[in-house]
Amino acid sequence: MTILRTFFRALTTQLPLKHYIRGCHTADAVRVRFAPSPTAPHFAGFLHLGGLRTALYNYLFAKAHQGTFIVRIEDTDQTRIVEGATERLLGDLEWAGLLPDESPLKDGGYGPYVQSQRLEIYHREVKKLLDNGTAYYCFCSERRLELLRKEALRLRQVPKYDNRCRHLTPGQIAKKLAAKDTFCIRFKLRESDEGFRDMVYGDLTYNVALNEGDPVIVKSDGYPTYHFANVVDDHLMKITHVLRGVEWQVSTTKHLLMYRAFGWEPPTFAHLPLIMNADGSKLSKRQGDIQIDYYRKQGILPSALINYIIQAGGGFDIDPAEKLRVYPMKELVEKFDISRVNSHSSRLNPDHLNDLNRWEIKRHVEDPELCPKVIENLRRMIQEAYPNHNLDLSADHIRTVLQWASSTSNRLTTLNQLVEGNLAFLWIVPKLTKTELTPQILDELITRLESENFTRENLQSLLKEFSTRNNLTFGNFMRSLRTMLSGLKEGPGVAEMMEILGKKSTIQRILVLRKKP
Repeated sequence: MTILRTFFRALTTQLPLKHYIRGCHTADAVRVRFAPSPTAPHFAGFLHLGGLRTALYNYLFAKAHQGTFIVRIEDTDQTRIVEGATERLLGDLEWAGLLPDESPLKDGGYGPYVQSQRLEIYHREVKKLLDNGTAYYCFCSERRLELLRKEALRLRQVPKYDNRCRHLTPGQIAKKLAAKDTFCIRFKLRESDEGFRDMVYGDLTYNVALNEGDPVIVKSDGYPTYHFANVVDDHLMKITHVLRGVEWQVSTTKHLLMYRAFGWEPPTFAHLPLIMNADGSKLSKRQGDIQIDYYRKQGILPSALINYIIQAGGGFDIDPAEKLRVYPMKELVEKFDISRVNSHSSRLNPDHLNDLNRWEIKRHVEDPELCPKVIENLRRMIQEAYPNHNLDLSADHIRTVLQWASSTSNRLTTLNQLVEGNLAFLWIVPKLTKTELTPQILDELITRLESENFTRENLQSLLKEFSTRNNLTFGNFMRSLRTMLSGLKEGPGVAEMMEILGKKSTIQRILVLRKKP
């Protein structure tokens, strides 16, 4: 009720606006925004592939025009806010390399950049529409609206508000306000055949008044709806171009009518086509495997994921022969061209992501400046997977593992492959209680290994010679050593395992069983 009382005062008095900014568009100052909603179930607190593509294209468009990339949090639906969602979103963008020029963490003079902190601005602006007659108070109850909806469905019609309160007299309105009746505010739609030019889809026309009733622009709790807050914020933040998903295209006419009601110049719109799953189904925001956090936990590198999503939908001046390669962000900025974005949906091919990430891991491992970043990333993943183990996470050991895995054809497509499954032995000692090899055999083997050069070739020769000298069947000897070192019945060759683990770790693992009774 506190918000509602504040809202009512804002409608009937002239409040000073601490953050009020009168916007205007200038031809030489490109400003774009990425404006996600941290609410469930739409967003659930995580950035997903579709959102990442929208953020990326806004970022590239801004940088290609020496402009400003803004992140704004649209959290006006307070009933479905996900705690911590904004922080996760900003973290995902930072991980992807899409650092905003203005955001809740970086004020550029047009803040606040969180809509729930801009209520005073919305209250001031909606009063302008009430005063000029393009908006009105609506006192219809939820029950009445539900009955309208059910009746429309019974008649097989599209449910929409019947604009009843649009026709209330000033006296009726004043009486209801004095009685403190619950109200929202609606915007008066009007029929218009005037279209707009979409930077991707070309000239479009949609007469929204024929298909919808007057929309709510400020709810009874005092919070604005998406459509109203979106228009107000884009104008006051001087947004020049709006690049957003094609699902918002049908709402653009409604937004343009609001711009006209205010007497404001609208931005230029570009709607991005859908990204589809490989089977042609629509990406679902509830899919865990399209969330950026999922790819990060799998050990997908940001540059690989960025180049993966640009495979669907066009937008780049790229030679088809070089399409499946990893372009650095600077080069993507140079190649980005909004006129090349396809106007039809495109499918993602997961195999492309595996290829791109494999190449990127190899490039990072071979680059002295990039390798430490991969080492630290892998170290974090191992610590999260095995929090209660005594682990060898030295940079040298992790680097050796990475070099081995990235040099083995098609073995390593994600860093997570090195953490779980059959390769977990790289970090944790297997839990074994016995071995078929006698203590005397193990003592002699340890002595030989201590003086050996730990290369795969040398170790392979040593193990063959050792088994022959001790009258051991080579196959059984290798199986015993493999189990001792990794706990596995199958896996990399024993000499290969020893080389990867290194001399110290190999001998320590043998000693563990040597000391058991």
